[in-house]
Amino acid sequence: MSAAVILQDVCKVYNNMPVVNHLSLEIQPGEIFGLLGPNGAGKSTTIRMLTTLTKPTSGRIAIAGFDVARDQFRVKQQIGVVLQQMSVDVDLTVWENMEFHGRMHHIPNPRRKREIDRWLEYVELSDRRDDLVKTLSGGMKRRLQIARALLHQPQILFLDEPTVGLDPQTRRRLWEIIKGLNQQGMTMLLTTHYMEEVEYLCDSTFGKSAVPNRIGIMDSGRLIALGTLQELRHKHGEGLVMKQEGDRWNYQFFPTLDEAKAYFEQQPNKAGMMVRPSNLEDIFVELTGRNLD
Repeated sequence: MSAAVILQDVCKVYNNMPVVNHLSLEIQPGEIFGLLGPNGAGKSTTIRMLTTLTKPTSGRIAIAGFDVARDQFRVKQQIGVVLQQMSVDVDLTVWENMEFHGRMHHIPNPRRKREIDRWLEYVELSDRRDDLVKTLSGGMKRRLQIARALLHQPQILFLDEPTVGLDPQTRRRLWEIIKGLNQQGMTMLLTTHYMEEVEYLCDSTFGKSAVPNRIGIMDSGRLIALGTLQELRHKHGEGLVMKQEGDRWNYQFFPTLDEAKAYFEQQPNKAGMMVRPSNLEDIFVELTGRNLD
């Protein structure tokens, strides 16, 4: 089975400055791939190249077997995109937004009507189909964006910070929608600033293809870490000893939690110290030296 997304030695240069620097990566069909990185790491530029909005300076990108540089029309047929910025027309109704998108993709009736009904029901917006989008909450608008992105039956869904600015309950509901899509076999690339979002969606395999979900960490345009959450924790350490020094915490990784506990117990002065399992944020800070902004 060929990869759903392929990047081979991809570079993007602006004003003689490399924003994406020799990036090579494959995403398998049915995988949720979480892409992390601090601001300026190159995530957004990577998403823009993958979705045909920006041309790479060099390298090759293929989506569902189609070259992004040569087959942009075919690539656009294979992808759905949910951007951080609100991209639905607030002066149209929910139905009109879906109808317009369906016509743009030349989906014929009556299939277009069936697909609109199907996806509005899936994201729980059937009862708001005749309402102007400007009257919807932020979470409803984001659910409409997801429904619209799925209307033309794409193979791959790109989610660029899909839950930013939403309340915790709404975020959790969107996670369930995303997880449900993956269970149906949808391939996804997710960027987010919420570590718990990546841990939840990429921690295990949801899809029927049983493909392991992975996490990639970018910094300064390069991919500096890649693997499942379990692989990253195993590589960098599953146990953590924290020690407070002034107003800062120092972190020391150990291969296992038991080894971290043993080290902790050996310390003559345990004041300001604690031991716990490591998490994705610990690994991110260890690798990049900073938190997500």
